[in-house]
Amino acid sequence: MQTIQDVMTRDVQSISPQETIQRAAQMMDELNVGSIPVLDGRKLVGMITDRDITVRATAAGQAPGSTRVGDVMSTDVRTCSPNQSVDEVLGQMGDVQIRRVPVVDAQSQEVVGIVSMGDMATKHSGGIERALEEVSSPSKPDRSAPESQTRH
Repeated sequence: MQTIQDVMTRDVQSISPQETIQRAAQMMDELNVGSIPVLDGRKLVGMITDRDITVRATAAGQAPGSTRVGDVMSTDVRTCSPNQSVDEVLGQMGDVQIRRVPVVDAQSQEVVGIVSMGDMATKHSGGIERALEEVSSPSKPDRSAPESQTRH
């Protein structure tokens, strides 16, 4: 049985909740990633995604140079442990439609890695198709549309 530590990316870059979303976007561009764990000291407090920046900040007219990561990040972060099975985590990712999960050490509670659908697809074969299908299914927006868009 393959575990998360067999497929995860270990060298994880993080950002502080006090940084700007402009800096988060620059880091995503430099690292060629779509999300970055948000750490307050060593504690995981959220994830900032390209979608958070686009939907929660830019679409709402917030300025990238002054809006803080902590204001738009996702705080309900699913995590996994290095010893969990790949199949179990893959199922959870599909169930809640997420593509990346921080890996947190049970003892220290520190982020020790991140696992993505891409990691699973390249390093593990079983079950990826079903999880990808579930993650790719449309879901409801995480905020309601402005009234001007709901009236016809």
